[in-house]
Amino acid sequence: MAAIDPLTAGAVFLATAGTDAVYVMFTSAVVHRKRVPAATWSSIWYVLSSYAVISYTDNWVYVVFAAIGSWVGAYLTITFLHRPPGGPPVGAAPE
Repeated sequence: MAAIDPLTAGAVFLATAGTDAVYVMFTSAVVHRKRVPAATWSSIWYVLSSYAVISYTDNWVYVVFAAIGSWVGAYLTITFLHRPPGGPPVGAAPE
């Protein structure tokens, strides 16, 4: 087994802890049906998880598109899936 670099091990530990903390905050916002916080936490989650995007494209600018797409996706999902009780179901014909 190769020698373990303490700096790299610490960075991996902190990155994982931070990413999971953001994921928990995102999940909590979704459970409480808070669109803006859910969308914002989702965006932050993708920014933290963007290493693969940078690795494959060699351009960090694509992370901005990932974050914006994540924000919009989470916001719209909560908007359309968690309507207030008593309203028509999603996709119902207008009256």
